[in-house]
Amino acid sequence: MLIIHNREKLINTIIYFATNVEKCGKIKLFKLLYFLDFEHCKHTGRSVTGLDYYAWKMGPVPTKLYDEIQSPEPDMATALRFGEMAVYGGRSTMMTIHTKQGFDDKHFSRRELALMKQLAEQYKDSLAEEMIEATHLENSPWYKVYEIDGDKQGRIPYELALRQGELDTMLSHIAERKALIGALS
Repeated sequence: MLIIHNREKLINTIIYFATNVEKCGKIKLFKLLYFLDFEHCKHTGRSVTGLDYYAWKMGPVPTKLYDEIQSPEPDMATALRFGEMAVYGGRSTMMTIHTKQGFDDKHFSRRELALMKQLAEQYKDSLAEEMIEATHLENSPWYKVYEIDGDKQGRIPYELALRQGELDTMLSHIAERKALIGALS
């Protein structure tokens, strides 16, 4: 039986970024998860966390995680605590992430771990506002859904991470993987 560890990977990815990136609030976390999932999908045809992202004004948002942060499921609450701190002289607040356990890499591939490390190093000292620009680049998946299609809050398909020439091949691999998972479930 094939077991997919998306939930464990999501929680441990949050732990990893909260531990290895400065000022990792909600917006920055969402950007890092989006970059991780879409970059990984570009090379393998699947995301790391299994999250779906939606095209909101400020960028891609994993809405299930967005909602869960308010009331974490027991497994997430065991591993993480979310809080808030005042920023900009008290004019605003930023979500804080406190880890309650260490990062566990046992469900990650070497490719996933290398990509997480690369993103953590690249954005370690970046502010969330600086990262918003990176998700809004012309021809990015968010841009295609939000700006070109005008689908405000629409789901961002992972297929948009691929160039057209790669799309057919990757869609074939994705269909084969789904069929395999279905047969083994």
